[in-house]
Amino acid sequence: MTVSDDDLAAKLAGEAGRRLIELRARGGDAKALRDAGDRLSHEFLTGELARLRPGDAVLSEEGADDPARLSANRVWIVDPLDGTREYGEPGRTDWAVHVALWAGGELTAGAVGLPAQDIVLSTAEMKSTGPFARIRQEAGLPLRLLVSRTRPPEFMTDLAAGLDAVLVPMGSAGAKAAAVISGQADAYIHSGGQYEWDSAAPVAVARAAGLHASRIDGSELRYNQAHPSVPDILICPVELAATLLSAISRSRSAQPAGLTEPGRTTTQ
Repeated sequence: MTVSDDDLAAKLAGEAGRRLIELRARGGDAKALRDAGDRLSHEFLTGELARLRPGDAVLSEEGADDPARLSANRVWIVDPLDGTREYGEPGRTDWAVHVALWAGGELTAGAVGLPAQDIVLSTAEMKSTGPFARIRQEAGLPLRLLVSRTRPPEFMTDLAAGLDAVLVPMGSAGAKAAAVISGQADAYIHSGGQYEWDSAAPVAVARAAGLHASRIDGSELRYNQAHPSVPDILICPVELAATLLSAISRSRSAQPAGLTEPGRTTTQ
């Protein structure tokens, strides 16, 4: 029996995460551990996709980019270890495995594995059970806006002040998307650069969970592009999208002339 794309994404993210947990438990030098984790997960994911979906193309953070994917109808977009920095820090749980499928111009399946939290969020789960039941924010409490631990966008301080919100630093893009999906935070906002593998799986799962996902100017997120960069992203409940997009526009416009966002980076 052929496994569905949704179930395959979830299965691969979960198994790659299990292997990463086993590797991490051995300890050792942080840099060597990060490098080994990237390599281990990449080799597992690409090997399984070649075996189970031999006709599909793959775009992986850790692999060479094959231009043939641009004419393919089905492309798996994977980040074998998102939040590599956090993976190398003992005790941190905000790192992830991303597996997504782009088919016919859209993200059609995806999974975000959070191995250190023993969680896999997937489009398979959302499609079978319906949108995730998010915890509603209590009246009067500030919005919780998730940002990069190391390079939060320059405009976020003004944005938070204008919305009476609090900034919550966190690692992996997948971990941040999962926190919004589960209701532990209200929005994930990033500017300054990412790649397609950073956000494809989080966006696929977030949308299946009924969330809004777009660029921070409200425009569409595009995948399987010739240059696989995704400059910025907003993930939030649909009911907050208009308010946040408007506030982001005002805050960015208020930045001093000549102030630019940090250069493109894989930091989430």
